[in-house]
Amino acid sequence: MPTLDSRPLDPLAQADASVPVSVPPPAWTERALCEADLAAVVAMEQDACAHALHAWTTENYRSSLRAGYWARVRCEAGSGRIVAVCVAMDGVDEVHLLNIAVARDWHGRGLARAVLADLYARCRRLRAEALWLEVRPSNERARALYLREGFVDIGLRKHYYPAATGREDAIVMRRAIDLPEASHALD
Repeated sequence: MPTLDSRPLDPLAQADASVPVSVPPPAWTERALCEADLAAVVAMEQDACAHALHAWTTENYRSSLRAGYWARVRCEAGSGRIVAVCVAMDGVDEVHLLNIAVARDWHGRGLARAVLADLYARCRRLRAEALWLEVRPSNERARALYLREGFVDIGLRKHYYPAATGREDAIVMRRAIDLPEASHALD
């Protein structure tokens, strides 16, 4: 009877065990936003936004912390510099993304998608069926990301955001969250 080759198919697993494998460390760490972070977060967001009026203020963040909203930051693994922030509010069967910002030098590196993935996981843990957000029509980069992530347009909030020349509308978007079937103890 022929014997089966029991060697793993993964080429990395077939490497000589005496040669150390170099695995790059994660590019960032993730933790809760705290009061001590506010100046750095506001400065990062003001630099990242197209216009300073688009950025959240210290009081916006402070109010979110007082309200107990889910507020997280991503920091560069080596330096600890804050490179992203996300604030979301839990609702009944839904979560509302209030703010997300990524440092300008981290744009295009997948950080916003990683933060959104954490938010989707939070939605599943809370059994929230939808994630809602508002986005400026002028924020084409964010809007394109949300569309790629499966968000759909739901409506328009007229004159929602402050802008350099008055007010700007907000596009309301929603993403359905795939929830695992609930297990029933008596089934």
